[in-house]
Amino acid sequence: MGTHESELLGYAHEAVRISREHVAQGGIPFSGVVVGSGRILGTGFNRVREDNDPTAHAEVVALREATTKYGIHAVAGATLIASGEPCALCYLAARYAGIGHIVHAADRRTAARYGFDYTSSYAVFAEDPERWPVKVTALHLPEAEQPFQDYLTMSRAPR
Repeated sequence: MGTHESELLGYAHEAVRISREHVAQGGIPFSGVVVGSGRILGTGFNRVREDNDPTAHAEVVALREATTKYGIHAVAGATLIASGEPCALCYLAARYAGIGHIVHAADRRTAARYGFDYTSSYAVFAEDPERWPVKVTALHLPEAEQPFQDYLTMSRAPR
């Protein structure tokens, strides 16, 4: 996306405004804005506490709103602006969504100074899940491949 720096600054100011508004209501100080085709496609703030949903980070909420309103293809190549640098979950969600540019106002070190230290989240993806501190078990079921085979059959069927 060819968003100019002055446009990015405007959207970043909007992200910070959303974040401050949410903090004033007792929320967590993170917000996200998805921008594509010269307009805001989605906004969000961290709703982890409100929704009891550990995935309801600001950037994910903004991506959900954008894709719900405009479809997954609308965010491909779009810009994600965050009030604070995304954690590993949010970076990964942005990559899966096809975001082309990620911009943040406050970096991870700034967030850590205010009690939001998520820097260790980046390292989790450098390790194979079999070595994570959570137990991971692979069950080898004879029918495990069937849903994948069904999908291939269905996707190749004439419509």
